[in-house]
Amino acid sequence: MILTQIFENLNRAVGSMTFQLPVAYVYNPLEYARKSHERYLKLYGGAPKEVLLLGMNPGPFGMAQTGLPFGEIAASREWLKIEEPVGQPARMHPKRPVEGFACSRSEVSGRRLWGWAKNRFASPEAFFARYFVANYCPLIFIEESGRNRTPDKLPKAEREPLFEACDQALAELVAYFQPRYLIGVGAFAEKRALACMGKETEIITGKITHPSPANPRANRGWEAFIEAELTEMGIEDFTPA
Repeated sequence: MILTQIFENLNRAVGSMTFQLPVAYVYNPLEYARKSHERYLKLYGGAPKEVLLLGMNPGPFGMAQTGLPFGEIAASREWLKIEEPVGQPARMHPKRPVEGFACSRSEVSGRRLWGWAKNRFASPEAFFARYFVANYCPLIFIEESGRNRTPDKLPKAEREPLFEACDQALAELVAYFQPRYLIGVGAFAEKRALACMGKETEIITGKITHPSPANPRANRGWEAFIEAELTEMGIEDFTPA
């Protein structure tokens, strides 16, 4: 299966799902930011990869704006070299507008992750020769207050079909990229990776500290933490050959 088809299938599967309060708005950047996401896949989605880094779901000032995982505006434009027209969800929360690459807010998680990649690999080509970054769930859930609701907080009746579709896409990504390592960016993504892969896989599964500023550990030298974590899992040589 080609890479774009994996995400197209995921888009169709989650696009037909409905969610009840307290979720009041659902954004699907695979749909309204399709051009950016497909450009990302075309530029950087060659297989195989040594490491597949797995995030949870889009951030409001990252992938929700750009269509790129951890897609902080400046990093997307200046380092990943991607800036495509972005549409809007059918319904938008007034406190969470989608402005595409015109968004003036910066997503700290994306700035940290892509900043680390730039610091250690210099060019995106060197980074993506070994790594690929994807989100487990492509949807962002917003409550009436404007607060994000993470996928793990959804009720079971909504969570199970969503996770089934996301597990299927993750299994297809693993089959496509054939990574040696499947690494969750944070505990949720690691948990879903383990649930999807099972105990018999030869793929090494683990996690790195999430770069969110809401995570106190991430605010005390995130790059050093994750490099130690990656090294402990057997992933070394953070500079280009």
